[in-house]
Amino acid sequence: MLNIAVMVSGGGTNLQALIDAQKSGVIRDGKITLVVSSSPTAYALTRAEQNGIEGLVCNDEEELIRIMDEHQISLIVLAGYMTILSENFVKRYPERIINVHPALIPSFCGKGFYGLRVHEAALNYGVKITGATVHYVNEIPDGGKIILQKAVEIQEDDTPKTLQKRVMEEAEWVILPQAVQLVCEKILSEENHG
Repeated sequence: MLNIAVMVSGGGTNLQALIDAQKSGVIRDGKITLVVSSSPTAYALTRAEQNGIEGLVCNDEEELIRIMDEHQISLIVLAGYMTILSENFVKRYPERIINVHPALIPSFCGKGFYGLRVHEAALNYGVKITGATVHYVNEIPDGGKIILQKAVEIQEDDTPKTLQKRVMEEAEWVILPQAVQLVCEKILSEENHG
């Protein structure tokens, strides 16, 4: 079983979806052993504690690399992590870092597209379908290879907040755990055949 680190900056709703998926058996080949937050006040740290997972606050990349090595982390999941990782960090973990983005990449992604801004942009543009994407992380924000996507229909009375909630519930919380399991399977098969 692989050690998974989840990196967060806020409430940790995607972290909770991963913890629930681990308990229900959706994630079988990995175990969340570490939660790293960029903010000491992130509620995600409380979620980690309530589930017996070690939680740390770290904003220094050198320190982060040391922590990942020390905990023998095989997969890093960015779940609402608001800090852009450096090229140096990302290159250390090729196809071992995944991120969930609240839109169908290549729409409404890249620098400056995060949180409610993504949903505001989708509504302002008038798209009829949005959704979520789980992708590998490379040195370009939201630029890595796509692993899974799920579409969500936009309703006429949607606000950025209602849309954000529906995209999380109908797409992010569904495909993020599935993607984690897929990537764990892939890493294990590479390790067994490598």
